[in-house]
Amino acid sequence: MKEQKFMERALQLALKAKGNTSPNPLVGAVLVKEGTIIGEGYHRKAGTAHAEVVALQEAGQEAVDATLYVTLEPCSHFGRTAPCTDAIIAAGVKSVSMAMLDPNPQVAGKGLDKLKQQGIDVHVGLMAQEAARINQPFLTWITAKRPQVLAKWAMTLDGKIATVQGDSKWISSPASRQQVHQWRQERDAILVGIGTVLADDPELTTRIADFDLTFPRQEQKHPLRVILDSQARTPLQARLLHGPGKTLIAVTDKAPVERIKALEEKGAEVWICPFDEAGKIDVAYLLQRLGRAGITSLLVEGGAAVHGAFFQAKMVDQLAVFIAPKIVGGAQAPSPVGGMGLEQMAQAWQLSQWQGRRSGEDWLLEGTLQEVGPCLPESLKS
Repeated sequence: MKEQKFMERALQLALKAKGNTSPNPLVGAVLVKEGTIIGEGYHRKAGTAHAEVVALQEAGQEAVDATLYVTLEPCSHFGRTAPCTDAIIAAGVKSVSMAMLDPNPQVAGKGLDKLKQQGIDVHVGLMAQEAARINQPFLTWITAKRPQVLAKWAMTLDGKIATVQGDSKWISSPASRQQVHQWRQERDAILVGIGTVLADDPELTTRIADFDLTFPRQEQKHPLRVILDSQARTPLQARLLHGPGKTLIAVTDKAPVERIKALEEKGAEVWICPFDEAGKIDVAYLLQRLGRAGITSLLVEGGAAVHGAFFQAKMVDQLAVFIAPKIVGGAQAPSPVGGMGLEQMAQAWQLSQWQGRRSGEDWLLEGTLQEVGPCLPESLKS
């Protein structure tokens, strides 16, 4: 089916900007006339031209009576750029096929209605699931008002994330560590707990260029570092306070005022957050606050306690687990997910859409725990 081929191309274009458009969505657009592509475009980053405008500019006068394939509903409001619907109408486009509607209340069907009012033939739903999947961070941020959460860990074949002495370097292979830095490159923030900070003194920066020598070092993006530290115990000499990028430390009102001030003097931003029943930081509150700050995606690299808190709060959207062909044993060696746990196997958190693949010497298992579906007109909803 030719129509699907053109939408597939639009999705491919959208993915070229992965990690660069936040808080905007990934969008790709393809203009077609008489079965031939005459213009292509994708949204490169917030504040730059939208995909539809780039494709229209490439097509020029040929856009008259053409069909536009776009992965998300064109905007109809003024933001950092002018409405895409106005450009589409002005160019004389005959029909528009959009994969899904934009759930952003500023758009949410308004773009579709505006195009129809001008006599443009509009279709919605082609490859909608695929379009929603590439934009899960944006869709979660818009609908749930929080960042999408990817939890990640590396473990041995016997399910340990460290030895009984706490040694965890290195469980995974260099290829797996490169993948982790790719995820850091693509996300707005990364989160660990104070236990990881005290045990490993991590930098929590993006160092993909250290693994991939073809990657331009100047294009490395360092995600916001978020530390769960209820008592403000982060050492003032910690590497995450002195490297590139910004650091946010989440504490509770139990943290000593002088420690908070000292961390702020080192350049960290400190948020005082409520605590849960266990006296730990309320991660649901923290995620909502991160969402209000424009953070759309979060990589959780914590230890057992941190992962346990996120699972207990039902705040994990995607999971990535590296399984190394190693066995360390030890009844007291830590496993990936702590907390209270579940009482019945029937209650277990279940991965869907999961897949496994080799990652250097390891296996990488990836899957979805919860996701936002495509926004479609009522007539297309089942």
